[in-house]
Amino acid sequence: MTSLDHPDTRPRLAARLEDWFHGRRARRAVSRGKAPAVIPYIGYGTTEWVRVLGRVLYLKPETREHTRFRPDVAEVSRVRGWRTFTSLPVPHQPVRVLIDGKPVTEVVADRGGVIDAIVPVQLTSGWHTVTLQAGDSEAADAPVKILDPNATIGVISDVDDTILTTALPQPFVAAWNSFVLDEHARSATPGMAVMLDHLVSKHPGSPVIYLSTGAWNAAPALSRFLARNLYPMGPLLLTDWGPTHDRWFRSGREHKQRELKRLVNEFPNIRWVLFGDDGQHDEDLYHEFATAHPNNVAAVAIRQLSVGEAVLAGGRSKARLHRSTSGVPWVYGPDGATLREELRKLDLL
Repeated sequence: MTSLDHPDTRPRLAARLEDWFHGRRARRAVSRGKAPAVIPYIGYGTTEWVRVLGRVLYLKPETREHTRFRPDVAEVSRVRGWRTFTSLPVPHQPVRVLIDGKPVTEVVADRGGVIDAIVPVQLTSGWHTVTLQAGDSEAADAPVKILDPNATIGVISDVDDTILTTALPQPFVAAWNSFVLDEHARSATPGMAVMLDHLVSKHPGSPVIYLSTGAWNAAPALSRFLARNLYPMGPLLLTDWGPTHDRWFRSGREHKQRELKRLVNEFPNIRWVLFGDDGQHDEDLYHEFATAHPNNVAAVAIRQLSVGEAVLAGGRSKARLHRSTSGVPWVYGPDGATLREELRKLDLL
């Protein structure tokens, strides 16, 4: 349980109103035959622990409603973005955890139905299977990446305007892309999937983590997008929208800062290649992080937006081009092919 979910913490009015509204929706959902069901997400860990990720939602058993929340590409043909944002989370739901078919422990979802827990377990490096089950609902599986203890290079990539085109910073465009467009209408950034695939091939066992300020509601659609466009498989680290006990909205920047620091603490021997774009905040954020942790950053790669993309994104970052930060090299390019050549010069590719 986090500080945001502590029972002694009295939430803001907005949070209390949100809880009241969800409570009414939950009673209606149960009366219509819906029950708690787990949507598991790709996790990661070491040979001694696993970070289990997922979300518990009210869904009707054995219906097509389940398909739009599943990350399997084959299960979904056309899904409008708004459908995933109308999902109803189940707060504080106990969830059973099995790893490779063996019962391990029980965890509890947070106030927003999100499962984010560290589970101690002894595993070999490579891919394993985490199974999650809420109550009597059908169990659901997700892969989990156990990092090789000898891995020295890893990838952390932003999502919006870095590996896919959404122009998220501008509110109206963001709303159109997130709530209206068919998820198949989103475009992959040219060359980025190939470049990331070559980077991982150059460094076998390297983890790939996708870090975004997007909401957990979008995780299934993003997972399908990554698979459909042949991006390397890896966990998504997203956030939960809405009010908390001490603010009206969660901070996306703080979410990224927190996750970057967490990954450094969890994997002190890995040097990360950080991917972002020059649309708004990535340059400042990575500059701050690389300055504080120069030994944990192999390079920073920034995708430069086109003039049209920059306009839709609300402008470019005001940060000046970085050539080095505490010895950390920076590379720039408009697409994956250019960034690939720049990283090749650094002997990272």
